[in-house]
Formats: sequence, structure tokens, C-alpha cells
Amino acid sequence: MRAVPFTHVADSRDWLGALRRYFVFSAIAHLIWEFAHMPLYTIWLTGTPGEIVFAAVHCTGGDILITLSAFFLPLLLFGRPTWPKTHAPRVLLAALIFGVGYTIFSEWLNIEIREAWAYRDLMPVIPVIDAGLSPILQWVVIPTAAYSYALGWWPWRQRALETSHG
Repeated sequence: MRAVPFTHVADSRDWLGALRRYFVFSAIAHLIWEFAHMPLYTIWLTGTPGEIVFAAVHCTGGDILITLSAFFLPLLLFGRPTWPKTHAPRVLLAALIFGVGYTIFSEWLNIEIREAWAYRDLMPVIPVIDAGLSPILQWVVIPTAAYSYALGWWPWRQRALETSHG
């Protein structure tokens, strides 16, 4: 019996490494973002330091769950065995749509219906959807930066590779 190699797997980039880089980058970036935009919420004025830290860590946990869902669903729908070598932009675009879409829903649910949190006057609010600008930007900036990092789409990294190989 002779083993036949999976050439599409051997030829593709390191997909497991890309996934690991994406999730580690995302988790760290979401934690930083949660602490950075905490002053835009009323808890900044009403909460104790312990409550503020708990809220940021708790929200980061939620962000990680959203990251997993918003990434794996597009990967399952649009990814190919050769991902991330192929179909990478399509997976990213779908992940952004799912992440931002869920965030709009979650902000509405937790502010308007559940009243679980509230914005301060400092939070810029997007008209029509009444969602804060900071959480929406969070779900555009972080996934894009994490995906770029995971797949090596950094312009200065490309130049360094060309210099070392060229």
C-alpha cells in the first residue's frame, strides 16, 4: 500500500499557525480595546475599580467567543482546503460582516432592551443604528489587523522577506 500525499495541504501555507496567530492577536487586542474604551461607558463613573476590571475582562471573554463564531462560520462557508493561500479576502470580508452585524445586534439588545450597560455622552453614536462608534470600529479594526498579522499581509514584513531572499 502506498501513501498518497495531500498536495493541496502541503502546498498551502501553515493554516494552523495562521489560526493560532489570529486568535492570540485578537484576544490581546480585544483586552486592550476593552480597557481603552471603558471611559466611554457609564461604568467608568459609577463602577468601582474592581467592577471596571471585571467588566473589561468579562467583555473580552465575550469578544473571544464572537471572534471564534465570526471567524469559523465564514471559514466553513467560504474557506477552501488551500486556505489561507486562497480565498483569504473572502473569509475576512465575511468575518467582518458577521462580527459587525452581531455587534450592532448586541449593542441594541444590551443597551435598549436589557439595559445591561450604557454609553456616556463621550461615546460617538452612529445615527440610524444607534450603536456606539467604538464597538463597531473594534469589530472592523481588530479582525482586519489580526487577519493581516496571521497571514503575513504586513507591508514592512513583505519588504523584509524580499530583501532577505532577493
